Amino acid sequence: MQEDFFYYPYSSYLKKKYGEKVYKLPVNLPVTCPNRENGSGGCAFCARSGTGFESCESCTPVKEQLAHARGIISRKYHAKKYIAYFQNYTNTYLPVGEFSCYLQEAAGFPDIVEIAVSTRPDCIAPPYLEVLDRIRKEFGVQITIELGLQTANYHTLLSINRGHTLAELIDAVLMIRPYGFDICAHVILNLPGDNLNDAIETARILSALRIDIVKAHSLYIAKNTRLCEAYENGTITLCSKEEYFRRLIVFLEHLSPETAVERLFSRIPEKDAVFCNWGTSWWKLREELLSIMEAGHYHQGRRFHYLNGAALAGIREAGSASHRSE
Repeated sequence: MQEDFFYYPYSSYLKKKYGEKVYKLPVNLPVTCPNRENGSGGCAFCARSGTGFESCESCTPVKEQLAHARGIISRKYHAKKYIAYFQNYTNTYLPVGEFSCYLQEAAGFPDIVEIAVSTRPDCIAPPYLEVLDRIRKEFGVQITIELGLQTANYHTLLSINRGHTLAELIDAVLMIRPYGFDICAHVILNLPGDNLNDAIETARILSALRIDIVKAHSLYIAKNTRLCEAYENGTITLCSKEEYFRRLIVFLEHLSPETAVERLFSRIPEKDAVFCNWGTSWWKLREELLSIMEAGHYHQGRRFHYLNGAALAGIREAGSASHRSE
């Protein structure tokens, strides 16, 4: 079943942008994040290793990490173009000079056409954007900045100790926009405390901000996290698989059809989690989702009719009809 019929996949977005398939090569830097260093213990869902379980050790030089990943990807997919993906933790949470050196090393690696930097909304500042702009011009690579929002619900952000609210995301987007970099937002649609309306509002806000790419995650609970403790103690409950499908579908329906969708479900080794994807593989979940969307005639952007002065539509139509009758 072709996913393109139901949503705008990131793979199609990249193929349109670069003329062929492009693959990400993960890079793991020796960084942490401010939410860990401020004494609060970090986000409730974040494991000690962060999200870079597919990456090399952070002490490995950037070029070695890229060479290792490219060797695997090129053999498997015969790829020719790559994105250097600074994935784990908060990649702008280090001195701007070090940040520049790491990115230059990646930008000069053969066949790199883009650099993607994953960070927090409260870790975006002009000096880092200037570095990215200079590297884009010097090396001829494109830039994507990935921002972890997770949800538009500030109550939920507070309960998971995210350390920022929606305001920081808006601030970051407004700072990035003048540079013309692509912006990707990360969201988790089944956080404890969120509901269907939160999924809708998150889609609406990201669409209003003209976010280029969305990476949707189903919540996984990594071992040795505060969320793991709450889950095992029974102090939180997670929604069912069917409810997650409902939230994901309504999220996509309210999302701008011009926003590419990079991911729908999380991926983590079973040995590292106490809960992930209701015990089902991500690709089986995707096939089930597409079957539901096909049966219900659901598709991305089906309910995208709320921007550009939508409440004035009736007045505009009446005015046009009146003008035509004169």
